[in-house]
Amino acid sequence: GWIIYGTEKWYVENGILVCESGPDKGYGYLGTEKKFKNFDLSLEFKQEANGNSGVFIRSSIDGTKISGWQAEVAPPGSNTGGIYESYGRGWLIKPYPALDKHLKMGEWNTMRIVAKDDLLTTYLNGQKMIELHDEKIGAAEGQIALQIHDGGGIKVRWRNINIKVME
Repeated sequence: GWIIYGTEKWYVENGILVCESGPDKGYGYLGTEKKFKNFDLSLEFKQEANGNSGVFIRSSIDGTKISGWQAEVAPPGSNTGGIYESYGRGWLIKPYPALDKHLKMGEWNTMRIVAKDDLLTTYLNGQKMIELHDEKIGAAEGQIALQIHDGGGIKVRWRNINIKVME
């Protein structure tokens, strides 16, 4: 139920999903075939190297151009759990800087994203990072996609990806 977008590397190693920069050092996505509106998504990630990545929700992808909203997955000090709108308004909300202490760089982290109508909430290792009411997000439905950022030198591991659809 997943589709690879772009030329970056996506593979499974010992039961763990790995995304890694490829020779083009471009953006890459692993998106669901299915579209989602209201859901509770949880997954674990471990950043290696630079690790800049993200989880897109209610998105659409054309080639490697994605429209939608990203829950940031990034190195310390780079707003993990914040919401960024691609090809639109940019940063909609960043977590308070003091919450960054909940990110464990180089270790397994649990991210949870709850999207219910116009309310979007992210959690990192059990800590609420942001809560956002947004009409534009509320009106959307789309794919969930894991991102690898452009620039090269990036490697992120993913596991235990679970989604619970809500009415």
